[in-house]
Formats: sequence, structure tokens, C-alpha cells
Amino acid sequence: MAGQETTAVPGNPLRDERDKRLPRIAGPCSMVIFGVTGDLSRKKLMPAIYDLANRGLLPPGFALVGFARRDYKDEDFAEVVLDAVKAHSRTPFRQEVWDQLAEGVRFVQGTFEDDAAFSQLATTLAQLDQERGTGGNHAFYLSIPPNAFPQVLKQLSRTGLAKPADPGPGRPKPWRRVVIEKPFGHDLESAKELNALVNEVFPEETVFRIDHYLGKETVQNMLALRFANEMFEPIWNSGYVDHVQITMAEDIGLGGRAGYYDGIGAARDVIQNHLLQLMALTAMEDPISFHPRQLQIEKIKVLQAAKLVEPLDETTARGQYAEGWQGSEHVVGLLDEEGFDPQSRTETYAAITLNVETRRWAGVPFYLRTGKRLGRRVTEIAVVFKRAPHLPFDQTMTEELGQNALVVRVQPDEGITLRFGSKVPGSSMEVRDVNMDFSYGEAFTESSPEAYERLILDMLLGVPSLFPVNEEVELSWRILDPVLEHWAAEGKPEPYESGTWGPSSADEMLARSGREWRRP
Repeated sequence: MAGQETTAVPGNPLRDERDKRLPRIAGPCSMVIFGVTGDLSRKKLMPAIYDLANRGLLPPGFALVGFARRDYKDEDFAEVVLDAVKAHSRTPFRQEVWDQLAEGVRFVQGTFEDDAAFSQLATTLAQLDQERGTGGNHAFYLSIPPNAFPQVLKQLSRTGLAKPADPGPGRPKPWRRVVIEKPFGHDLESAKELNALVNEVFPEETVFRIDHYLGKETVQNMLALRFANEMFEPIWNSGYVDHVQITMAEDIGLGGRAGYYDGIGAARDVIQNHLLQLMALTAMEDPISFHPRQLQIEKIKVLQAAKLVEPLDETTARGQYAEGWQGSEHVVGLLDEEGFDPQSRTETYAAITLNVETRRWAGVPFYLRTGKRLGRRVTEIAVVFKRAPHLPFDQTMTEELGQNALVVRVQPDEGITLRFGSKVPGSSMEVRDVNMDFSYGEAFTESSPEAYERLILDMLLGVPSLFPVNEEVELSWRILDPVLEHWAAEGKPEPYESGTWGPSSADEMLARSGREWRRP
């Protein structure tokens, strides 16, 4: 019939290809946020949920439930969500979208020790199943300190919320999932204990550990860059790569986060999760498919092969920021920040050296660094290539020529830079570094979703590709623990001036091998 949709036939390959390109829309469900009054919920989670709704990726009956000690009614909590959405959402505010979302907003007052509050939560979710058609599908987001996990997990188990009831023959089985924010423990032993505790209540396939860096478009683009472009494969190995630098630098201090950060430090906060995951994506072999388990297998292989380069006093560095100038602003040092112990040995700068002992990467050092109060805010992966074995130029013609590098800019100016040598216009053969630049903002008219949008949607869909599993977490701690033990036996971290690029020991760490850090 003229005008009839021909792709509606089951198994039609045209329809199958079209469906792969269609946006993935979550089915009926709700999300419960514990710690809903915190900054993460207000600045990231609530806006991400609204943005997903605004993009048509949440079901019409989606429900959002907040759990906290505040004396809120449902409408009070809805106002809190609305304020957060207007202040922090990425997409434009549309009243009709908000009105539909607000119909599913609920609030349960209580503490984590309050049995009655969790019983009320169970009642609220059962009502939402009836009123909003959430179908018994509920996600629990633990935006709370790790020391509160045992109590919340115990309550979810006690009330039966962690395990859906059997719907009976012929009916789809509902799902329950739990989302955990980092840190995933503070060392290998505590990570194992935490994983065992969580898995007592939620099977591993229903556990989603959030690493928001893995939700960033530029991080995911590393997979496209490597495996969709044949030009890079022949040189993505120790035959051509000299070393890899992975950097996450911040230009801010701790401010009011002293209570959280003291005793954790830069290595636990960033290297154990973010940077080791970026390294795994950079060094992994091509998976046989992009099925979540295949991606996890290849990342695990990299983490299993990663070994610290010794001696650690020469291949690692740590520091604490001291007073200095951040741009035009004079800032105080860490030990003068409000709430910080003047005798603290917590590092705000950390750098380590790793080898990935595989055929592809044998002999290629991976340098991972992170720090606060550095020169500028930037996260990047720099693959630095070996120098040409022979330069038929006079040395004076190549004084400004560095090493070729492919730099993936994760934030804030998302994109890719390729650095190579080019002749300077003129009569002499003078060669100088130039950059070829790709910018997401200029190449695509569509703005990149926030990381939490992608991760929350994947969790609601039950797609775990971007979420570290138990083995990844424990392998990462296995790598980092010896460094933390080594530092614990040393004195205080080396001070470095705010606004610079870290302690002198970090520069010396690379200088021993004739290398130097990039200055982004």
C-alpha cells in the first residue's frame, strides 16, 4: 500500500539497521537517590534526569524518589529538583517536560537506621508501580559516603527492595539495580570487603559503579579513534610510541572539601579510577565486539599486565600545593585551608610510572599524573611518538622541533590534536612543530551530553559497558597499593607553588629518562 511503512516486518534488515541508529529509550522504571540533598545530586543527577526527559529518553511514567532526613513533602522536594534543573541542566527548560516529570517526584523522610522510613520507601515504590506503571523496575543510587553503604544495603535487603518479586508465568521479570559512587574502598583489602558486601545483596550484574570520566564523549571517542581508523593501528605500539602521558589537572584547591579529601589524596581520588581506566582504553586490544563483557575483558587484560616501574622513589612523585598565584588571585596553601590538619601528609599531586607488559607495549612507559592548583584545568591523553632515527637537517634548523604527538583532549576543550613537524616558509629548510586540531564544538552541531546523562541512561537500560566491574576495581588497587605503602613510609609530600605544574620531583622523574612533561 502506498505510504505504508515497509520496515515493520519482523526481521527486516532495513528495520534492524534503522533501529540500531534510533535513540535508546529506557523502559518503565524509577530511580531512588540516597544522599539527595548533596551537591552531586543537585548539580549533576537531577539535571541529568531532566535532560534525559527533555531528549525523550525516559518513559512518560518515570519516577524520581528522594530519601533524606529533611522534613520535605513531595511538593517541597519537587521545588528542590526544579531549582536544580533551572540552575544546572544542559538543555533548555520546557514547562511541559517538567510537568510530566514532576508528576512522578516523591520524597521519603528518614535516616539510614530508620526501619519505618525504609518500609515507607517500599510502600512508595509499590504505589508508583500502580500509579506510574514503573513495573517493579527500580534503581537505587547511593550518593552517600562508603561508610553508610552497609546500613543502606542491609535495609534494602530487609525490606525486600533489593530483590524483585516473581511476577508469575508469562510476565517479564522486574529488575533492581544499585549505583555506587567512588571511592570503591581505600585499598585492595577494603575494596574486596566492599565488593563482597554489595554482592551479598545485589548480584554483580546489577551493580553499576559510576566513574563519570567513562561517560565523557571524548573518552568513548578513544575507541572510535583507535578501532575505526586503520591509519593508527600500524603505529600504535612500542615500535613507534616513545611514551604515553595521561594527565588530569585542576586549577582549584580543596575549599570546603577538606573533611572528605584529607586521608584520601590525589592518587586514591583520581589515579585508582579515572586515570587507570583511561590507560586501559588507550592500551587495550580491539575487542571482538562492543558488547559490554568484551570491552571489560580487554580492559582487564591491560590492568593485569600493568606493572609499576621501580625504584618507586625515582618513578613516582607526590606533592602538596603551597601558597601562590592562580592567575591574578593569590591563594593559600593546602595546610592553611580551613578544616585541614596542619600536619597532614595527604598529597594533592601524584604521579606514577607504569609499564604494560604486553607484546604491543613492551618498553613503553605510561606516566599518570594528577594534581590540584596546577597551571590550568585540563584532562588529556598524550601518545608521544619516537623521534625520527635520522634528521637530514642542520641542528639549528630543527631546534624548535619536538616529538610527534597525538593528544586526546578529554576536557575542557574536547577534541584531538596532532602535533608534527612542518617547514617554516622561507628560503631555508627550517622545521617547526605545528598542530592539526579537531574540536567537537566546531565539528558537530549537536552538543555533547553530560557524562551523567549517558551513565544514568545506560544504567536504566541495563548496559554496563562504561561501568568498572569487581575485577577492574581490585586490579586497580593492586597496582596502586605499593605506591601508597611506599609514600606512607616516607616523610611529608614535597610542597609546590600554586599555579605551577607540580613539584620538582615530578620533573626529575621524567628527566631521568631524557623526557619531560607536556605543558598543556
